[in-house]
Amino acid sequence: MPSHPLAKTVALTVVTLLAFAGNSILGRLALHAEAIDPLSYTAIRLSSGALALLPFLRRGPRPWNPKAALVLIAYAVAFSLAYVTLDTGTGALLLFGTVQFTMIGSGLRQGERPSLLRLLGIAIAVTGVVVLCLPGVSAPDARGAILMIAAGFAWGVYSLIGRGTTAPSAATACNFLMAAPLALLVLWLAESSATLTLPGVLFAIASGATTSGLGYILWYTTLPGHSATSAAVVQLAVPVIASVGGVVFLGEELTSRLLGAGALTLGGIAVAALARGGRHLVR
Repeated sequence: MPSHPLAKTVALTVVTLLAFAGNSILGRLALHAEAIDPLSYTAIRLSSGALALLPFLRRGPRPWNPKAALVLIAYAVAFSLAYVTLDTGTGALLLFGTVQFTMIGSGLRQGERPSLLRLLGIAIAVTGVVVLCLPGVSAPDARGAILMIAAGFAWGVYSLIGRGTTAPSAATACNFLMAAPLALLVLWLAESSATLTLPGVLFAIASGATTSGLGYILWYTTLPGHSATSAAVVQLAVPVIASVGGVVFLGEELTSRLLGAGALTLGGIAVAALARGGRHLVR
């Protein structure tokens, strides 16, 4: 891994965003195909993540943070339930729009003042996401929209909490260990009929143990190198990467809209990350 702080932050961020996009693809495979019900998916996802992260607690501190665990379970449950009634484009706009509002708003309250060039980069990146998602957007189901907004807020708070951690691996493991029993409790209290197929269970395990568990460790490792604003903006790349992953792994069509929207989003992120003035990517 590069030793220079900026190079290390950029490299870790890229790998993390790839993990997040992989998480979206696994969730789409499981939930859109109705291979598993949302609550079972969430419970298996968090439980497998907790088991996979147990080795990270063998040595060193154990930073238990109930608030982080609560917002993690809130995000995971709301996200899965929302995608039962929302299409991918509508869900992406609601989720990432709320994440932007939550994290950038927090940064402004804490005194971050993005430069005009950084604000321009943010606007370009947001435009790219809108162009990517808008043709698939329909009038959202009210329940689904509220759930996805809640998921975006919870993920924004979870990310903000991670900026202050000094032991990212142990903190993530603790968060999953606390969140997993809560997910099982929600599944039990819901008393809903479970839909379990082998592919759905395997998708949930893969998501929990790799793209969620290990991906979230990387995210918490990366966050101290970001301001709240830049941590919010870089996540706008996830819908683009996930869409490209859909072309590669799911046989979806590569369109001129995807290419154009991807260029806008990634270009805007680059402008925002490299802009001078205000608080920079690496503090």
